[in-house]
Amino acid sequence: MAAITETPADTDLIPILDLGPLLSGETGALESLGAELRSALTDIGFFFVVNHGVDWGLVDEVYAAARELHDHDPRLLAAAAMDKDHGGYLGYGAGTSHASEIAGDVRTPNLNSAFFVHQGGYRIDNRYPEGLPNLQPTVERYVDAVNALALRLLPILARSLDLPTDHFDADFDVPSSTLRMSHYPVVDYGRHDWGLAPHTDSSIFTLLPTNDVRGLEIRPAGHDWIEPPKLPESFLINSGDMLKRWTNNRFRSTAHRARNRSGVDRYAIPFFFGARDDAVIEALPTCVGLDDPARHEPITYGGYQRWFLNRNYAAVTGEEASAEAP
Repeated sequence: MAAITETPADTDLIPILDLGPLLSGETGALESLGAELRSALTDIGFFFVVNHGVDWGLVDEVYAAARELHDHDPRLLAAAAMDKDHGGYLGYGAGTSHASEIAGDVRTPNLNSAFFVHQGGYRIDNRYPEGLPNLQPTVERYVDAVNALALRLLPILARSLDLPTDHFDADFDVPSSTLRMSHYPVVDYGRHDWGLAPHTDSSIFTLLPTNDVRGLEIRPAGHDWIEPPKLPESFLINSGDMLKRWTNNRFRSTAHRARNRSGVDRYAIPFFFGARDDAVIEALPTCVGLDDPARHEPITYGGYQRWFLNRNYAAVTGEEASAEAP
């Protein structure tokens, strides 16, 4: 596998979408952002958003909550374990990246622990550990805030695909959202070890707020693995497998990975945003033609998510999944 790079990417490589003009009602902002998003997802698969409307103090609260959570009593964390129906705690090394073809020939457990919080989708509820009374209200405020940001991207996404601005509304009236509060301890990595092995995401969008501790790398088309630059108070967003399928492979699902070589514990809070559980994901009308037939069979959003979860966390969910994506 390629070595971890030491030089951050130039900010010019990853497009920056400024939502300020859109939120202030500036004429032409939606069309301009749609064109920028189309270019970003066709060429790179990652983009930043700034002036996004999310209170950064709330982001800081969730980072602090992640540190407190992972320092909590291990017995109380284990009592709030995730399963196939509930969000909750995932112990260190309990997941392996089987769902992504790019994870490498040797698959080893991902060297992190995580706490999952779901809203919408097919899960029944979330389990919160005892002894952390502020965790649930803080997380729920954050999930609502980032969901609102993601929903603001949908008209931009529609215009990027030459669709009416409300095209996606019915598929996201009850979004499937997941917050993953991850802990990457300082680790002496072996050759095949990863904090999080090379993979693509299963979602429509993944929204990741600026992190002061390095460790993330991405691999845009035509580039080797690079470290994204730090853009203060921004969200780094990537498109996932379901948006790639929905656009008939027009938009990318770009590979990324993580190793914590910073010398200090690293916490990350990616937010995975998707359509309602029963939304049918099939090639959009503007993404197919006589010379460009549909490349994938239709599937519900929730159906793909179940496969992805069971493929990576079978020991937790108790359900096996086929090696091939549905």
